[in-house]
Amino acid sequence: MPFAALTHLWSDPVTATQMIARRPVLCAAVFCLLSFTGFWAAQRAAQVSMVDLLVYQAEGWTVRNAADLYDMRATVHHLPNTYPPFAAMLFTPLTVMGTGVLRTFGTAANLALMVALAHLSLRLVGRPRRAPRAAAVLALAGVAVWCEPVWTTLRYGQINLGIAVLVLWDLTRRPGHRWAGFGTGVATGIKLTPGLFVVFLAAAGLIDAVRRLRAGHGFASDHLRRAGVATAAFAWTVCLAALALPYDSNRFWTEIVFATDRPGDVEGSGNQNLLGALARLLHTPDPGPWWLAAAALTGCVGLATAVAAQLADDRALPHARAWAAVSCAVTALMVSPVSWSHHWVWAVPMVLLLAVETVRRASRAWAGWTALTGLLFCSFMIWYAPHSMKQRVELHQTPPQMLMTAVYPIIGVAFLATAAWVTFRALRGGLGAPAQPVAPRRPESRTLTRAGSG
Repeated sequence: MPFAALTHLWSDPVTATQMIARRPVLCAAVFCLLSFTGFWAAQRAAQVSMVDLLVYQAEGWTVRNAADLYDMRATVHHLPNTYPPFAAMLFTPLTVMGTGVLRTFGTAANLALMVALAHLSLRLVGRPRRAPRAAAVLALAGVAVWCEPVWTTLRYGQINLGIAVLVLWDLTRRPGHRWAGFGTGVATGIKLTPGLFVVFLAAAGLIDAVRRLRAGHGFASDHLRRAGVATAAFAWTVCLAALALPYDSNRFWTEIVFATDRPGDVEGSGNQNLLGALARLLHTPDPGPWWLAAAALTGCVGLATAVAAQLADDRALPHARAWAAVSCAVTALMVSPVSWSHHWVWAVPMVLLLAVETVRRASRAWAGWTALTGLLFCSFMIWYAPHSMKQRVELHQTPPQMLMTAVYPIIGVAFLATAAWVTFRALRGGLGAPAQPVAPRRPESRTLTRAGSG
């Protein structure tokens, strides 16, 4: 598309609208390409370090050199390894790249994963129904790449987009898919937090199986089968690492996994969870029983909401599988001891779900909340307050600063409260007959099926 044509489209909204209507995929592709190009240029102008990607490369070198994986310190910041040894094994191919090539590869790979996340998020909510799927995916990716969790993921060269894609790939598989659950198990083997999805699937599967048994339909449950596949996949990652790196595996599962302060100071502004918010609120790095109580309550409510939504029928609770998946993800982020802001890439399916619900309800209140949530995720507000790892200034924040650095936990609590309200309001008459898993909605020309385990 020549530059003159683009200028004409920009100056004539009517012509631009007609062009989008005639060629939505082309227009979305141009928009996404321009957005990604601008994003890449902005990151280079900001001189992002991609320090975590360099740590991953150092982990790969440590594996290749048969050195101690958890005594390793990487970069000028002397950062340690916090992941299971299986993750370090996956990072060994990064050792063949120089620093410049590695950073280019990391950015390109994460931008591709951003497109995959947009595709799976739309699949989760069953949209779009009429517009071309490719156009919606590219448009969503071009917008969502600018939110703070995604920006920071690429700034550090993190793997959060890959973890979310693995889990969402599982949750949007058709019933009976033989590999459904494998992605969640592998994601848990790389980074332990997705393990809550396995618990969620197992709980939903057990309840569904009991209900089916009472109804005379047999004990088999697709949710339970997926939980079994995920557990087997996770066990495979543990055993593979134990065979290849026995010393490091033993040390991780007996020592490192319990060192919750290893990733960094819990009161840091970037730690967007209950523990971080309470540490800043109480001016102590160890909130103790306050955090345990808050995490237990949030975990129980969030997991119960996710399971109830998963077992609901879409006629009683529209987009039930999406409510279940995002509720489980938010619960995991909230109760984990460390949830850096870049872990919140689940903001993409969350805001998308709220937007779809806004359209369905035609509610100004829902529209306002959706817009506010999206703006807060794009505001970078958590970094407005003073922050320093060396001086630990977050332990001495003022109330306005505490509010700014607690924005994601506040959003998480609000979302879980809303999810619980819409779920149990829809199901207050009882869960009814055993739910038959359905795949996410596809365009109207195709047959509607249900997803299994979201």
